[in-house]
Amino acid sequence: MSGAFDWRLLGFLLFVMSVQVSGFIYLHRRLRAAAATLAPRAAPALKWVVGALFLLQLLSFSLTRSGFSGPVAGALFWSAYVLFGVVALVFVGTLLVDLASGLVTLAERAGLGGAPDPGRRALLRSWAQLGVVGVSGALTAGGYRAATRVPAVTEVEVPIAGLPPALAGFRIAQISDVHIGPTIKGPWLQKVVDVINDLDVDLVAVTGDLVDGDADALADDVAPLGQLRARHGAFFCTGNHEYYSGVDAWVDAVAGLGLRPLLNAHQLLDHDGARVLVAGVTDRSAHRVRPDHASDPAAAIAGRAADGDLRLLLAHQPRSAYPAAALEFFHLQLSGHTHGGQFAPFSFFIGLFQPFAVGLHRLGSMWIYTNRGTGYWGPPNRLGSPSEITLLRLIPGD
Repeated sequence: MSGAFDWRLLGFLLFVMSVQVSGFIYLHRRLRAAAATLAPRAAPALKWVVGALFLLQLLSFSLTRSGFSGPVAGALFWSAYVLFGVVALVFVGTLLVDLASGLVTLAERAGLGGAPDPGRRALLRSWAQLGVVGVSGALTAGGYRAATRVPAVTEVEVPIAGLPPALAGFRIAQISDVHIGPTIKGPWLQKVVDVINDLDVDLVAVTGDLVDGDADALADDVAPLGQLRARHGAFFCTGNHEYYSGVDAWVDAVAGLGLRPLLNAHQLLDHDGARVLVAGVTDRSAHRVRPDHASDPAAAIAGRAADGDLRLLLAHQPRSAYPAAALEFFHLQLSGHTHGGQFAPFSFFIGLFQPFAVGLHRLGSMWIYTNRGTGYWGPPNRLGSPSEITLLRLIPGD
């Protein structure tokens, strides 16, 4: 079934583009003002540098899903996304410099801090702007190193009321927001799979946003998932990015690798005589692209043969917890989507926009665990919000 055109997605992309254009114009004006003070001869050339950076990003974003590949494509994508991260930090730093400068101006007008000295203030602001560029570059280097390494294992104990003895110590490995695509490739994913296999878990949960690109183009890069080992296998639910990348082809591809997609569906497992119900819902926004994929936790457990001694829900977005918890059925929801803000300073504010932004939370009788993301999206930067492979261990609790 073909989905309706997603006008909201188009509107979002146009909004992002307008913000990006405005941001580059703002940065150009501020950086050129700083260059005019510190290096007047370099100031005229700055517009070409900023313009080239903007065109590089625009070109790379437009080619992301075109199938463009090879060494040239790799160099283009890596350059664009790394610079995108630098520009984001420079933008935030520049705003802070302007804010500080404005506060100083207000203080001077109020008669605090001595007589105004516009020339000195302009010089200090120019040096501060230069410092912002340098610090942003250093922070990007640190964030790049954190983003491209193999994620560490984050161990979490989840107390489940009434957990049968057979399920005490039941172990789940979760990965989320891997974002295989322009800069994250198969060799890195192979290392992630090797880490999971060494954990010797009972179940693997892949909670959406696995990919960014066409299934045919990325087939070799996702192939390592076929090597995942767990007592009860690996399960998959869709994230929003699967709907940008051809969801039907990806569901088929994932199933072909041995993972079990759960699209508003469930499976009942036997674990040493105890019953484990694993359900999965489609992404919370899926209906905008595919009306027949509207997320529905009630449908995911319809016609169940038994309730299950452990009732687990895979849902990409943490907000899916609200309709899920209302059913008073699930013990635990596993989610991702937020990336924990991905990198500072954005990681400091993610909790303002996302409920259950990172880690373990409770809603009614249901636990929610939000993985910070195993990969990254866009800039290869994980400053202050490290990627993770989650190892959840279930224990008896109240």
